[in-house]
Amino acid sequence: MKISIVTAVYNREHTIGDTILSVQSQSYQNVEHVIQDGGSTDGTLQIIIANKSAMAHLVSESDGGIYDAINKGISRTSGDVIGLMHSDDFFAHEKVLEKVAIEFQDPSVDGVYGDLQYVSAVNTRKVIRHWQSGNYRKKLLRRGWMPPHPTLYLRRRIFEEWGCYDTSFKVSADYEAMLRYLWKANIKIAYVPEVMVKMRVGGESNRSLKLLFQKTLEDYKALRRNGVGGFFTLLEKNIRKLKQFNIKD
Repeated sequence: MKISIVTAVYNREHTIGDTILSVQSQSYQNVEHVIQDGGSTDGTLQIIIANKSAMAHLVSESDGGIYDAINKGISRTSGDVIGLMHSDDFFAHEKVLEKVAIEFQDPSVDGVYGDLQYVSAVNTRKVIRHWQSGNYRKKLLRRGWMPPHPTLYLRRRIFEEWGCYDTSFKVSADYEAMLRYLWKANIKIAYVPEVMVKMRVGGESNRSLKLLFQKTLEDYKALRRNGVGGFFTLLEKNIRKLKQFNIKD
């Protein structure tokens, strides 16, 4: 089974090297890394080229935002299974894809997900937020549950049958897509009960109050579009986050 990893990147010279090396260090060998650069103007392209291996395929061109870039990357993949690795993220250990592949040995499994940690951009050993997903049950979607998007791997046919990311959503296209796959397509997903990915804090949807407000509106739109819920589902979704933060430090 071939696994395709898609990385959309724009001006991430300080982190893209770690991301590429993280993919290269995986023990599972049948991997392709599709890198979709948005026309970076810093040192990102030079770092990609310097660290590029036979598994990496780079295209640099303008795009309409992160979800458009991801869609372009997905269209270039050739794997049986597709997952994402954002340009600020890295795998928790070298056997993540090996464990993903084991779950996909069950032909009835359409997707695989795990746990996620948000870490300090300054010190990646410091955990800011620990997202322990737990086992999936469809009814949990109405209570604000969702799998961590950076840990989700899907069979190619899910994208082919149910579409990629709706670029009319600027910050919540991942949430809308997951609701579409899980609620409408009713796909079967398997849980790997461990941290799969570590994400540096400061994601696109958390950069300003304006973006947070936009995300709230888009999350609500995604819920209503897919017939999953409304205000109370959105409220529970945000309450779930509070338990994930490390308040000991």
